[in-house]
Amino acid sequence: MSKINIVRIHNELLGTYGDQGNAEVLVFRGKFHGITGNIIDVGYNDPLPTNGDIYLLGGAEDAAQLLSLEALNRDRETLDLVIERGAVILAVCAGFQIIGNSFWAAGKEVAGLGLLDVSSTPGTKRYVGDIKIKSTNLEIDLTGFENHAGKTILGPTAVPFGKVLVGHGNGDGKFDGAINGNIFGTYLHGPILARNPEFADLLLNRATGRKYSQITDPLAVQYATWRRKVTK
Repeated sequence: MSKINIVRIHNELLGTYGDQGNAEVLVFRGKFHGITGNIIDVGYNDPLPTNGDIYLLGGAEDAAQLLSLEALNRDRETLDLVIERGAVILAVCAGFQIIGNSFWAAGKEVAGLGLLDVSSTPGTKRYVGDIKIKSTNLEIDLTGFENHAGKTILGPTAVPFGKVLVGHGNGDGKFDGAINGNIFGTYLHGPILARNPEFADLLLNRATGRKYSQITDPLAVQYATWRRKVTK
């Protein structure tokens, strides 16, 4: 596959913390591997396209989060279809809560999309600051910035996205995010893919079925080496 469609979901709602930059990083990383990335921006009133290879959701405040959930529920049939055929989903912060079983917003508990076996409740404080985790998939450290007030509890079938080394993650200081097949949820902003090009390559790998190694990219090697030094 030489072309992929990157679907940026509800950027006008889920773009509070800069997570829309993940799409640009995927396009940039794809160029190193001979892939042309096409970004499709899907607004609140737009139908969810069925031809996406990677679907991205970002962070937001309560009102925007609820509007995004409402629109995704309207497109639930399409969402189930793209998941069934193996499309990749990366959901950050509010997006992560949306694709879980339930979360709290505007003072009430709301049913989520149930794509990940997690439930989010109000935390005892706001979790803000730098975060570093040991990735479940890559066996390397990933870094980011967290800013959320929710505490996310993993269900019995949930696999954490990573083990927290620095920061709060899901609110317990032990784990961050959750994964299920090609569905990834995390609290790491940054944007996460800009700070962790290895993870961007993993998503490209999952989306295309081809394996790309950041070892073939000297710029990525230099960046990854520098990042590990400054985040120790």
